Amino acid sequence: MSNRNHSFLPRIWLAVSVAALVLPRYDAAAQTRSTTPLRGHDMSEFKKPTDAELKQKLNPLQYQVTQHEGTERAFQNDYWNNHEPGIYVDVVSGEPLFSSLDKYDSGTGWPSFTKPLVPDNIKTKTDRSLLMTRTEVRSAHADSHLGHLFDDGPKPTGLRYCMNSASMRFIPVAKLAEEGYGEFASLFQTVKK
Repeated sequence: MSNRNHSFLPRIWLAVSVAALVLPRYDAAAQTRSTTPLRGHDMSEFKKPTDAELKQKLNPLQYQVTQHEGTERAFQNDYWNNHEPGIYVDVVSGEPLFSSLDKYDSGTGWPSFTKPLVPDNIKTKTDRSLLMTRTEVRSAHADSHLGHLFDDGPKPTGLRYCMNSASMRFIPVAKLAEEGYGEFASLFQTVKK
């Protein structure tokens, strides 16, 4: 080897070392954090209304579904066939639950989603009613019954969050800021209208 090649190697090593210090490292946890949905809507002050207040605030179907694990009729509910861009929030608390970007036609007659918009606003529990074991989905802050979770959804998650329209309120993209959910508007900027 010539002297020229020997002096070249330390320079490469120096460049690689500097790049390793300056360039951001690939961090799987950081990648997950950066793609984690936005939090939206501060729930720290939320206090669930009393049963009497809920009976006044909600219509009978909303009350039955959210408070007594009811199920609305398939194909006869507000959002099963809604294709407008926006988000779905809990009808009791307003906590953000799902996005139209993750909604798909499952053929079941209920609004179905592949994943929650804000995972921290969703909780699950085992439901052994109807002589079978299912996974019930509830809102984390209002503890509203939302629907059930199944593992027969499309890729990439393979999940189907089968929800009751009566447990949710839809907020179209045009009204996100006005209703205090402006943080989610950026999710829809790259979607063609």
